Amino acid sequence: MKNQHNTHLLLLTLATLLISTSGALGKFIALPTPVIIWWRCILGAIFLFVFCRYKKLALKINSKKDIPTIVLSALLLGIHWITYFYALKLSNVALGMLSLFTFPIITAFLEPFFTKSKLNLVHIGLGILVLIGIYILTPDFNFKNTQVKGILLGLFSALCYALRNLILKRHVYTYNGTVLMLYQIVILGIVLIPFVLTLGTSNITTQYPYIIILALVTTAIGHSLFIHSFKHFSVSSASIIGSAQPIFGIIIAYFFLNEIPKVNTFIGGFIILLTVFIESIRSKKD
Repeated sequence: MKNQHNTHLLLLTLATLLISTSGALGKFIALPTPVIIWWRCILGAIFLFVFCRYKKLALKINSKKDIPTIVLSALLLGIHWITYFYALKLSNVALGMLSLFTFPIITAFLEPFFTKSKLNLVHIGLGILVLIGIYILTPDFNFKNTQVKGILLGLFSALCYALRNLILKRHVYTYNGTVLMLYQIVILGIVLIPFVLTLGTSNITTQYPYIIILALVTTAIGHSLFIHSFKHFSVSSASIIGSAQPIFGIIIAYFFLNEIPKVNTFIGGFIILLTVFIESIRSKKD
């Protein structure tokens, strides 16, 4: 059991690292946000479909009753991605990712309404600790600049992401995580077609390498592993452990976008990583 927990924890940490590449990629790719998301969905769907066929995973939906919640979770994922990418472009990778990572505390508050679990005071405490870390990381607020708009969009994105994860939780025991992710990005790819026809994709030829990384590494592999982790962790636990994403994202942005962290970034980052460590140990005992 101990080795199994360590394996699940390692895979969740890997998912966290892979998903964290979205910050730098979302900031860097020179395409309209809905177009980025559409290409992310289409290419990601191709990768996941090939993988599902290779693994001989069943792609059939078991019950028509599952369709509404799968569609709703897909739409919430799409809103989360779009608002998150706008947050990155309005501010920077650090602020965009860190405002998004209010979602663990949002998840902790909302999870009792979606599952039979009770409100966990430990999760609330850890979520608050994450917020303190984010507060330290965030520069002085100025409501007249675009950075505040980016932070607000990041907060809204966090709410959508928390709701999506909680809704999807009910399906992880009957569907493979990769299959669920495939369903979601296919639905989003269809929904976003009008935006692509309106905005166009003329600049895509220069962006292919980055779009492919976003679709394969971040979406197909990272998000599939994250959804799969819901089988072994509560959504709150997975979310809090996933709070290491901003730290990974800031490091990636430093090397690839030359966004240099300040002293407060290291202090706030330490607090966030501390919550990840505490929850990793605590979830091992559950």
